[in-house]
Amino acid sequence: MRIGQGYDVHRLVEGRRLVLGGVEIPHAKGLEGHSDADVLAHAVADALLGALGQGDLGTHFPSSEARWRGASGETLLDAVLERMERAVLEIENVDSVVVAQEPRLAPHREAIQASLARMLRIEPERVNVKLKSTDGLGAIGRGEGIEARAVALLRERGG
Repeated sequence: MRIGQGYDVHRLVEGRRLVLGGVEIPHAKGLEGHSDADVLAHAVADALLGALGQGDLGTHFPSSEARWRGASGETLLDAVLERMERAVLEIENVDSVVVAQEPRLAPHREAIQASLARMLRIEPERVNVKLKSTDGLGAIGRGEGIEARAVALLRERGG
C-alpha cells in the first residue's frame, strides 16, 4: 500500500468556467489558471503522484508549457493514471475536501463524486468528496478562491 496527499488552490475570477471534479458548476466566476483550474482534479492528481513518489503536478505539467494551456483535469488525471499503470498500482480509495465559501456546492456533491470516480476509473463508493466552507474566514471565506485537498491510497494491482 502507498499513500499520497495533494493540495491545490485557485483564485475565483470573472470570465472563466467553474469546474470541480470534472463537473461544470453554474456560477458568475470560475477558477483562474493555465489549465481548466479544476482544483479537485488537481489535488487528486497530486495525491496520486505523491503515492507514486513522483513529485507533484507542477513538475509534470508546468504552466510554462503551452501544451497544457486549457488542459482539463481529466487530461491530467489520465496522464497520472498511465504512470500508475506502469508502476503496477491501482487506486484503493480517494478522500477529498473542497473548501469554498461560494458557490454553494452541496447540490453538486453526488455529481462531482460520480464524475471523479469515472475519471479515476473506479467505483463511486471508493471516492469520497467532502464540502466545507471557512465560515467567512480568510481569502476563501471572502469568496476569493477555492481550495481542495486529497488523500489517495494505492495498492499493487491484483493485490
